[in-house]
This record gives sequence, structure tokens and C-alpha cells, in this order.
Amino acid sequence: MFGITIPAQAQDISLFQQFNGRYDYTAIGNTLNPDENNIAEPEFCNILESSEATLSLDSNYQIIKAYLYWAGSGSGDPEVSLNGTPIVSQATYSVFYNDFLYGQLEYFSNYADITQLIIDQDNGVYEFSNMDISSDLLTYPGFCERKTNFGGWCIYIIYEDSSLPLNQINLYQGLEIINANVQELEITLDNVNVIDNENAKIGFLAWEGDNNLNYGESLSINGNIISNPPLNLPDNAFNGTNTFTNSNTFYNADLDVYDIENNINVGDSSVSIKLTTGGINENGTFSADLIIINNIITVLNSQLPDATINIDDYIVNCGDSNVELFYTVNNFNSTAPLPANTPIAFYLDGLLLGQSQTINVIPIGESESSSISVTIPEGSDSSLIIIAIVDDDGITGGTITETNEVNNVNLADIELLVIPDIVTLQFLIDCNEGFETSTYNLFEALTDISYTEDNISFFLSLEDLETVSNAILIPSNYNNITNPETIYVRLESPPCYEIFQFDLTIENCPPYIPDGFSPNDDTHNDWFNIQGLYNIFTEHELQVYNRYGDIIFEGNNDKPWYGKINRGLNNHGNTVPVGTYYYILNLNDPNYRPMVGWVYVNY
Repeated sequence: MFGITIPAQAQDISLFQQFNGRYDYTAIGNTLNPDENNIAEPEFCNILESSEATLSLDSNYQIIKAYLYWAGSGSGDPEVSLNGTPIVSQATYSVFYNDFLYGQLEYFSNYADITQLIIDQDNGVYEFSNMDISSDLLTYPGFCERKTNFGGWCIYIIYEDSSLPLNQINLYQGLEIINANVQELEITLDNVNVIDNENAKIGFLAWEGDNNLNYGESLSINGNIISNPPLNLPDNAFNGTNTFTNSNTFYNADLDVYDIENNINVGDSSVSIKLTTGGINENGTFSADLIIINNIITVLNSQLPDATINIDDYIVNCGDSNVELFYTVNNFNSTAPLPANTPIAFYLDGLLLGQSQTINVIPIGESESSSISVTIPEGSDSSLIIIAIVDDDGITGGTITETNEVNNVNLADIELLVIPDIVTLQFLIDCNEGFETSTYNLFEALTDISYTEDNISFFLSLEDLETVSNAILIPSNYNNITNPETIYVRLESPPCYEIFQFDLTIENCPPYIPDGFSPNDDTHNDWFNIQGLYNIFTEHELQVYNRYGDIIFEGNNDKPWYGKINRGLNNHGNTVPVGTYYYILNLNDPNYRPMVGWVYVNY
């Protein structure tokens, strides 16, 4: 690779998948270059139609995951074949650079999850084919002229073996490039937990490296240049080699693994990687290789839990700001039990709503479910997001070292059940039946409401309405207790309800005055029974006169007239004789004038 290039966009290498357990990995793959593209022969620009590699796993290994990667010059081919099975890319990564003579040149990488295919076909020969980049090589002569034409493929297999120690495998992927203009690339691998550095290793899948361009080339881990002689020398790390097959004919591709036991320390949470290229060649001029990093994989001994949390469900009640959250704490992708009393915090808009903790030790691969009630602050929206964070004490954050420190959060969309504002209905008014009470049909207040008797109920207080207690049993025949009195109506409207209210009021209706009575003690019509008067117009005054105009009786609410004389000079206590008597009834009510008339007394 030579020439002046300007790098363009790329996808930064970042954590793609993490595996925790008694895991390790292996890889197979091959180049599609018939020879290194940096040689002088004209055939170097040809790309093979297919190539093969052999998978040979121990029978005790259980395949956990398998990923196929393929890459080359050009914009890419998202559909390829493996052992005749069509494979469609799940993502495409691209890098670009602008050559001063040939313009912009593009390089790609694709990947696909092929776990089931590898499980089904198991050990044997795998043939990769149908990756077509010929049109790009013909359309853009800069690939071959600048000797950056390449094609290749690789399969990563993560497997489980019960005899292995508890490891953490981190697979990072993307597509990043170094070349003559950008001669250094630094990559920081996060989410690393080094408990024991024994047998620690790191693997690289890189493209377009040339064995014959090793000027200023190096690969450093945490500031230390690493190598794996005789395949990977300190000054030529990316040189077309395959550690798994001990091959140096993996042209313009590198599938290499390095022991980094002495380059990391117990307690490290990240790994710093640095790549360099570019230097003075034997002719005294500057040369640099073009190297494209596709993925990095680390295998580290790790015995740590991995706390995750899920808000499974919640309960809210109508008009209530309390939310009961049901949640589960998991310890799935872990290599150690999660301790009891692991703290849990619940937040709304950064405000700590509540705290809890796990109850028991949670073994590897197990879970624990629980619940908590939190109160939503007054003034909050009815639609809100509650955040649950496990391994968070609400003050300083996490207290437990985990295999993955960035997966402790779960969000739940919560919808509070807001009760609509109370609607006031037209009041009901009825005649006073005595002592300021009357009989009402409460349903008569609901003329503007659609309801059934099954979904509506009446209460004397909002508290009873909210708790559905002490409902009025016979709404169609209800006697008020106070005057006026407010009735509260609950209309069920799932998932909540509506509230209405109306007042009961009383009016003193005109009394009915009979034409006569017979005070003969036969228990029938024995007194001057003015209906709608007694215990209604409680301040009334009744005066009765004989035909001569003499007052013979004065009564009130406590003294009805039974036909006996209680006024005048004579005959006190005697029953009046048969005849017609004049009365004056003063109701002492501002709405009524005194009522006068004649009543006939007969025996």
C-alpha cells in the first residue's frame, strides 16, 4: 500500500457482545486473494470465487454463538453463501479514504449470526462463496493500482466447556483504518473486568495488512508492544497470518491471537490498544501499510455477578399517586452469585422515588422478584417514565463489581389513572315531609348521563366514593339526612371512573287543609289534620273562632286541634258543638301569606 490518503468516516470499535461463563472461542476463515496484493505480478488483482476452512471442535464443546464476517474492497456484497446456504448480512461497516490520484476508495465489512448453521453442520469443511466485488475492482482502478484490493472471511465460534475456568469474553466490532496519513490508531476497550490475568488473551480480525510493508508497524497493549513470533513480529503485526492454523498465507487478512497475561493487571476495567504504521523504507522514502481493524475479542478470567433488572408490571389506582412496581433482578450473564442486599433505586426525572434491595443471594443464571410502592410527586405528568437501577444505593451509585457495569438500568412507561374533574348536576328539590326530610329518587338527577344501574352508585362523601364503601342502598327511595345535602355519584368508566355531584334541597310545599273532622274518638278523622303542616312549618300558629267571632283555640306545631276549647272565658277542655268554625293559619313562612277558611266539626 502506498500513496497519500485522507481517511473518512468509520464505525468505531465498540462492545458488540459479552459472554460470561466457562467459555472460550476459536475461529476459522480464509482469504480470497490468490497472493499478497503487494507483489509485482499482474494476477494479484484477481479475487477467488471461493475458499475453504476446516472446523474441528472437541465433542465436549457446546456451541454458544457463531458469527460470520466477510470483507473486501468496494461498497460490499450483503448476500453470500456458506456451504451453499445463502447468508444475508445483518449490518455493513464501511471505511473510506480519498486518494490524490484515484479519488475516494471504499472498503467494507459485513457480519451475520450463523449459530444455528454451525450447530447443524458441526465439524467439517466450510466453503465461503458468492462474494462478488469484481464490478468495484473494475470500476475503480485505484484498488489495484494502489494495491489495496482484498477479500476474505472468518467465522468466530464461542463455545462452552465445563473444564474451563469462569471467563469473560468480550467481542468488540466496527471498522477503523490507519494508513500513511493517519499513522496511529488508539482504541480503548471498556467493560473489562480483570480478576485474574492468567491465560488472558486478545484476538484481532484485520484486513489488508501486507507482509512486505512493515515500516513503523506496531501493536501495543497498555503501552507494551506485543508480538507472537514467528508469525507476528514486533514490527509486523498485520502481515497476512492466521494464529489458529499457524499460516502465513492468509493473504491481506489477519486472524491473530496474543497472550496478554503480562500486559494487564488484576483490577483493570479497560484495555488500551495502539496501532502504528509508517516509516522510512530501504530506498529512503516514506512507506506505510493500510490496515483495517474489523473486530477485537478478549478472553479474561472473571468471577463476577451481573445484576440486571426488569420492571415487569405495575398497579395504579384511580386518582392515586402511589404506584406499586413489580420487578425482577437477574444474575444471568455472570460468573459468580449476586450477593444479598444488593441495593436498588427507583427514579423519576432524576428524583429518587424509593429504594429497595435484594433479599437472597441470587445464583448464576437465576432471578429474584419483588415489589415496591413509590409515591409520585404532586404536579407530575400523568404519563411518566420510572427508572429502576440495580446496584445503586441512591447516593454513591454501585457497590458491587460486575461483569458488565452498564446494564443495570430498566425503564418503565407509567400511565397514572387521572380522575376527571367532578361534574356538578342539577339539584333535586322536593317537599318537606317533616323535620326537613323528604324522599328522593336519586336517579332523577342523572338525566344527562348514560348509565346502567350496575355501573353507577351513590355516596354521601368523596371518601366513601373513593373507597366504594357505605353506598346508598336504595337510591330510588332515599331520605335525606341533612338539608341541603350533597350526593356524590360514581360512574364506572374502566379503567377508572367519573365523579358527579348534586344537591338535595327541600321546600315547604303548601299544606292541605281538610274541610272538616269528627272528634268522636273512633280513631278516624279525630282531629284537624292539616297535612304538610306539622313538623314542616314548625313555627306556624293556628287560631280557631266560633260563629260569634270569639277565639276558642290557639295551637302550634306541638298543639294540634282535637276539637277542644282552650281559649275564652268558658268551657275550657270541652269539645266544641257541631258546627262550622273559622280558622286563621299563619305559617310564619316568608313564602306564604296567612291561610284562612272554614272547617266543619261533626260527630
